[in-house]
Amino acid sequence: MLSSLYPFVRDQLFRMDPEDAHHLTLRALGAAGRTGLAGLFAPRVPDAPRTVMGLSFRNPVGLAAGLDKDGASIDGLAALGFGFIEVGTVTPRPQPGNARPRIFRLPQAQALINRMGFNNAGVEQFVKNVQGARYKGVLGLNIGKNADTPIERAADDYLFCLERVYPFASYVTINISSPNTKNLRQLQGAGELDALLAALKDKQQRLADLHGRLVPLALKIAPDLDGEQIKAIADTLLRHRIEGVIATNTTLSRDAVQGLPHADETGGLSGRPVFDASNAVIRALRAELGETVPIIGVGGILSGEDARAKIAAGASLVQLYTGFIYRGPPLVAEAARALA
Repeated sequence: MLSSLYPFVRDQLFRMDPEDAHHLTLRALGAAGRTGLAGLFAPRVPDAPRTVMGLSFRNPVGLAAGLDKDGASIDGLAALGFGFIEVGTVTPRPQPGNARPRIFRLPQAQALINRMGFNNAGVEQFVKNVQGARYKGVLGLNIGKNADTPIERAADDYLFCLERVYPFASYVTINISSPNTKNLRQLQGAGELDALLAALKDKQQRLADLHGRLVPLALKIAPDLDGEQIKAIADTLLRHRIEGVIATNTTLSRDAVQGLPHADETGGLSGRPVFDASNAVIRALRAELGETVPIIGVGGILSGEDARAKIAAGASLVQLYTGFIYRGPPLVAEAARALA
């Protein structure tokens, strides 16, 4: 039933301002999760268990961070059949993000451009929301830095957030690859990344001793990396024994959307146009990492076949974001069936 209903729902949402539609959808999912109605309308998603980063996943299809930045709609999203949920990015202090408008649809390319800028209610509210969720599956908590924190002090923000979210996370994602926070991608440089991961690994071990369990860390990287940069990141992941890597975030490239309405808007491009670039990064990472560090593949998945291509490139799990906006819950079931 949902497969036939979602195109109508999407058409109505696409008549609205993109950010207004986003917030309306999240409020509806939050309400559906609280009342238990979400599961009544969700397609049946087959179990396809995986063990990755020492965690047991119901199926390998997850929701990428960015959709539910404050962790306020976890139960409604989980009822749609995802094998895992990632929420955030959260920062130590609340911040409004960049000025609106800051989300743009490119339907001809099945794509979005966003320049949200880590808008969120801050880590204290985020933790309250996560604690209030009934969801018991794998939950990733994605952390970042405040826009007004100097890049030289970025580690302080990540360490602060890691300490706050650690007790409630299945895994924690270190987001250093959003293009919408000034200078953030500098942290992907070899020296900066080495220092950041060394500090986070030390904090992780101390928190593991305190809480009696080791929560895996995953690093989220950009698609706009050359071979030398990918090799340097892989070497740093291996040296610090980071448990996972998420490839990839949005792209700054506009090669695939030139001439389309909104193509010249600043921000990160997601959806179909990032599919090949994401897969190329996954293949390069897998060649450098061997089987040591699992990869979560994200970027441009709009079909079950796309999900299979991510796994073929070297990913162990996949995540949906823009494809989920364009195709809705039926994509979760289709991708899970393709990977079962």
